[in-house]
Amino acid sequence: MIILGIESSCDETGLALYCTERGLLAHALFSQVDLHALYGGVVPELASRDHVRRLVPLTRQVCDEAGIELAAIDAVAYTAGPGLAGALLTGAMMARGLAWALQRPALGVHHLEGHVLAPMLEPEAPEFPFICLLVSGGHTQLIHVQAPGDYRLLGESIDDAAGEAFDKTAKMLGLSYPGGPALSRLAETGDPANVSLPRPMMDRADLDFSFSGLKTAAITRYKAFNGKQGTSDDELARFKADLAASFELAVVEVLIGKSRRALQQTGLSRLVISGGVSANRQLRQAADALEADGVQVFYPRLEFCTDNGAMIALAGASRLQRGESSDLAVSVKPRWPLESLMA
Repeated sequence: MIILGIESSCDETGLALYCTERGLLAHALFSQVDLHALYGGVVPELASRDHVRRLVPLTRQVCDEAGIELAAIDAVAYTAGPGLAGALLTGAMMARGLAWALQRPALGVHHLEGHVLAPMLEPEAPEFPFICLLVSGGHTQLIHVQAPGDYRLLGESIDDAAGEAFDKTAKMLGLSYPGGPALSRLAETGDPANVSLPRPMMDRADLDFSFSGLKTAAITRYKAFNGKQGTSDDELARFKADLAASFELAVVEVLIGKSRRALQQTGLSRLVISGGVSANRQLRQAADALEADGVQVFYPRLEFCTDNGAMIALAGASRLQRGESSDLAVSVKPRWPLESLMA
């Protein structure tokens, strides 16, 4: 069975063809980073319009790369939520129209389920069950994954997601968009020991996160240093690098600390880290250190950490193989809890 996957939940247009027998056949991604950089963040209307421009050419591109005709597609999977309503609708309309023209089934897929299952695209895929740390610009969650479609939320951020906190702190430091990667690059030149920042909620036994206070602490430290009389540009530049390094280390230690606690509470020894922040080098190094305690750690390849069509095609194939389908109505869910898939 060959599945066309369409991802258009935010600012990246992703298309992919996945075969249940042969694996991933082709994938293509267009990022709107340059478009939104002018505004310092995603502009929903512009994102939707750009998806409309990219969807058809990218569909042709993946078909050409895979060497198949549209008629060979057995089903179409698309991101139905969560995400920006207008952006989601562009992919949904494309998927529904194509499926209707080909007389094939179409299935709306949960965006976060795609991220959870993304490591299944790798040659060394994790076995079920496992703990998934899903960490991105919009979500920070610990999920007990018993099987495809069987998810239990263990903990999540009660305010800013980790990626959101990265972006906001980077903007405060005057770094370029997107802020998270820019802050990580700056952190490589700094010394975290020179600036002290808190580790929020690590003294609590639950598995929830909070990064708003950490972000506020970083902003407070920066304003206090920047407000000193006689501070040179070189001193300020060094402080910004040290602050970035300290901030990144604090986030990583909280994420890994809570993940370790989730593994201990569930008795599992497999950890999947997915989502855009899973590409962070410091996070991966800290997670790899868990292997000394007998924990197996899995990630998507870097190109599948951010939003992409391959994970949507895979998640759609998994649900279609279990006999699931969507009705003919074109509907999207900008807010859609992952646990509702169990209902």
